[in-house]
Amino acid sequence: MNILLVDDTMTMRILMTAILEDFGHQVISCENGEQAIERYLAERPDLILMDVVMPVVDGYQAARKIRALDEDWVPIIFLSTRAEPADVASGIDAGGDDYLTKPVDETILRAKLVAMQRIARMRHRLIEVSRELEHANSVLQRQAEVDGLTGLANRRLLDRHLAKEIARCTRTHSPLSVIMCDIDHFKAFNDHYGHIAGDTCLQKVSNMLTSIISRSNDLASRYGGEEFCIVLPDTNLEGVSHVADRLRERVEQLQIEHAVSGGHVTLSLGTCTSIPDQGCGAEQLLACADKALYEAKQRGRNRVVSFEQKPQD
Repeated sequence: MNILLVDDTMTMRILMTAILEDFGHQVISCENGEQAIERYLAERPDLILMDVVMPVVDGYQAARKIRALDEDWVPIIFLSTRAEPADVASGIDAGGDDYLTKPVDETILRAKLVAMQRIARMRHRLIEVSRELEHANSVLQRQAEVDGLTGLANRRLLDRHLAKEIARCTRTHSPLSVIMCDIDHFKAFNDHYGHIAGDTCLQKVSNMLTSIISRSNDLASRYGGEEFCIVLPDTNLEGVSHVADRLRERVEQLQIEHAVSGGHVTLSLGTCTSIPDQGCGAEQLLACADKALYEAKQRGRNRVVSFEQKPQD
């Protein structure tokens, strides 16, 4: 174990250090409670052995400060010439876990250290398990919000993100734009080339969606099947139209073969821009973009149609 030894008497520090090192432990030593707090924060020991009566900051004060400073727990054993029951009780009340009287009996000290070593192992294991659980929860959270095939945000994350951005843009009176896009004649693509090729096509288009957005609050999502949705906060009608047309061109430049749709895979895109107010919700914004997408398909596909919602009076 890494042990922090705190005692204001040099001879005691030398003696205890020799004993502890002989037991196979690493020792960090200091001479008062103030130094103990500093060394604890710097070294993160497995155990603190601390004298009670010391200048500047005594052992009880140091223990209380260490307990108040950190949620992490480390065992503290007090060392003192005082052996009255009231002294032991005061040590435990101050945050100590055990109390040894000086001169310290080596057999008792060794037994205490063995017990503390067990605790240290359990503590390290608990920390490790806690980190593993935190990582697992992070992975589960991501899986719950990400489409498994494309790696884009799923509907759950889209709904939450869009609601957040609508609320923010309502407060700031900023424009919010949404792009709805659809791979043209995708069912025919699947029927002709098979579902594996269809999945590959979806992934390539998804990668292009991801590459086209750059700001941290932009979001590309899979809306369902071959349909995608992009949220672009602080983007006006001209800006979203430019992004949508660039995306349309980039997908066309992928040159994904589509024999039953003009030779190559193309996108139809509908955009809607609004400065949200209290009467504008996600449903209205998405419906507007979806209507624009329908219009793009009606006009022959592989094109962008942009609508703008005016604030309600």
